[in-house]
Amino acid sequence: MTRKIRDVMSPGAAAVEPMTTVARAARLMREQDVGDVLVAYDCDLFGVLTDRDIVVRALAAGRDPAVTTVGSVCTPPPVVTLTPDDTTDRAIELMRTYAVRRLPVVERGGCPVGIVSIGDLAETEDPHIALTDISRAAPNR
Repeated sequence: MTRKIRDVMSPGAAAVEPMTTVARAARLMREQDVGDVLVAYDCDLFGVLTDRDIVVRALAAGRDPAVTTVGSVCTPPPVVTLTPDDTTDRAIELMRTYAVRRLPVVERGGCPVGIVSIGDLAETEDPHIALTDISRAAPNR
């Protein structure tokens, strides 16, 4: 059953500014029990930082998380986004196309208002049919 993103998204996603340190972002992710944070300045979405970005682009590269900024290791623009009025079918299509497991949700002006994940969609769509290809295409994102 196709639904609107506003009905399945996690509102008020965790967000940090691009100059935030990786260590601080990691603590925020732990405190909020999430695997990603939006990187934004005011209403401008700069990128998305995932736990995988921290491991691969910062730690494995030997960068110091206490001084490395999230803006230097996050998934950079252009960021694929949805609006609250988009459908879950659109989210599935974008996840398959771009091999991602999470998509920021932004208002028409670009201001981030939430995030929709593969898990959010699995709760509302037929997980076997709708999400199997996404999981194979994006095992680590």
